[in-house]
Amino acid sequence: MIYSVRGELIHTEPSLAVVECAGVGYACRTTMNTLKQIGSSGEVRLFTYLHVREDAVDLFGFADTAELACFKQLLSVSGVGPKVALSILSELNPSKLALCITTGDSKTLTRCPGIGAKIAQRIVLELKDKVAKEQHISAVDYAAEPAAVAGGNNVSEALTALCVLGFGMPQAQAAIAGVSPDATVEEIIKYALKNLA
Repeated sequence: MIYSVRGELIHTEPSLAVVECAGVGYACRTTMNTLKQIGSSGEVRLFTYLHVREDAVDLFGFADTAELACFKQLLSVSGVGPKVALSILSELNPSKLALCITTGDSKTLTRCPGIGAKIAQRIVLELKDKVAKEQHISAVDYAAEPAAVAGGNNVSEALTALCVLGFGMPQAQAAIAGVSPDATVEEIIKYALKNLA
């Protein structure tokens, strides 16, 4: 419903940024990573997600679309609400979260406040399944070359991580074109996210 808000940043506090647009202040729940990126004043643009419940309507804002995509992916996991998703994204940026999911590293997720072992394992399990489905659909729909998908172990893991972030396989493959063959998974993801920004 509301894709983004752009205006003057008039107030910040932990997990909250207030952006004034045309005289209206929008209180956006957000992550520590976004707060670090936008600073404490000046003109900002936040990509938003409107969460509607029976007893509340909350607006969530993120500095970039990669973090917003991660937030939506986390909400799709049963038992993960907005508070848990923000907690995770305050501790882990999108590339680190994607790396945890693709490598099955649920232990790192448990270091986020309020995340227990069971919910961490569920996040890894449910998002890995979604990524596998997305990869299959992308390969069929776009006739992606199998060699490109399985080019190297690091490349394959990075492509999977980018799919977790919500990018399609063809888009992810284009974003990593030209990356060093010796690059680590995290370096490949960072390289791709720069190209996708």
